[in-house]
Amino acid sequence: MNHNQSSSQGQQQSSEGRHDDDDASLSEFLASLMDYTPTIPDELVEHYLAKSGFQCPDVRLIRLVAVATQNLVAEVATDALQQCKTRQAAVVKDKRDKQQKDKRPILTMEDLSKALREYGVNVKHQEYFADSPSTGMDPASREE
Repeated sequence: MNHNQSSSQGQQQSSEGRHDDDDASLSEFLASLMDYTPTIPDELVEHYLAKSGFQCPDVRLIRLVAVATQNLVAEVATDALQQCKTRQAAVVKDKRDKQQKDKRPILTMEDLSKALREYGVNVKHQEYFADSPSTGMDPASREE
């Protein structure tokens, strides 16, 4: 039993040591946020947090949200670019006779919508004037 007790104590000390390391890493990370200037301004993050009902005077937390948001935007943009490249590669295969002079990727709302869908965000496109001949007409003059 002594062996089991000492083994249990060793595991407990090891767990506490890891916990202390995690606390130190977290404290160091939060301190580094004070020196970091995120791409998304603190005021913008504060505005949207306040709009959602969240108030926090701690700048570190505001910057943590900004960094997480910046990461999400970067991931969505990367995924949208991949969607665009896939779409353009399919178009090039269909039109092998015509050579494209400009091979720069052109992101579309369709590419962005597909990328956002992977993150659970569904984008609904507005109906534009050119989408339907009856759009923008007086409801009484529309043919039905």
